[in-house]
Amino acid sequence: MSERALRTRCKRTLRSLEIRPPLRVPVLCERLGAQRGRPIRLVPYPLPVPGPSGLWLASPTADYLLYQQHTSIAHQDHIVLHEVGHIIAEHEAVQLDERTWSLLDPDTLRTAIGHALHRTCYDTEREREAETVATIILEWACVLDAIMPAAEQDPATHRLQLALGDRPGWL
Repeated sequence: MSERALRTRCKRTLRSLEIRPPLRVPVLCERLGAQRGRPIRLVPYPLPVPGPSGLWLASPTADYLLYQQHTSIAHQDHIVLHEVGHIIAEHEAVQLDERTWSLLDPDTLRTAIGHALHRTCYDTEREREAETVATIILEWACVLDAIMPAAEQDPATHRLQLALGDRPGWL
C-alpha cells in the first residue's frame, strides 16, 4: 500500500472513532475493537529482550496486543500503536486457538508467544506500514494536544466547538 493510501486509511479510521485530544491509547483500542466487532485486549508482558517489543495475537473472539511491560509508558503506547498499525493496515495476526486464551496462565502464554516468535519473519513493508500508522497517530496527537482546547463536557458547547472551531488533523 502506498504511504498516501495508508495515511488516508489511518485518518479515516481515526475520524470514525471520534478520538479527541488528549490521546488515550486504551480508549483508541476500545473504540477500534468495538468498530471491528472484536475487542482488543491490552496485555503487558515481560517479552524477551532482545526480541519484539509487541505482538498482535488473535483468538476466534478477540485480538490481544502484548507489549513490553518493562519500559516507559510512552514506549508502551508506541508499541501498542505499532500493533494497532498492523490492524489498520489490515495485516494478518498470529492466530491462536480459544483454549490458549481461556487458560491465560504464564506457561501457556509463554508457549503462545514462542509460537508467534518462531513464525516466518515479517517483511519490511509490513513493519514500515505499522510504524507509519503509529507515527501518524502520535504526530497528530501531539499537534492536537498543543492546539486544541480540551473537549467540553457540555454537549451544546461541544457541538459549537466542532462547528466553529478549526478542524486540524483527523477531526
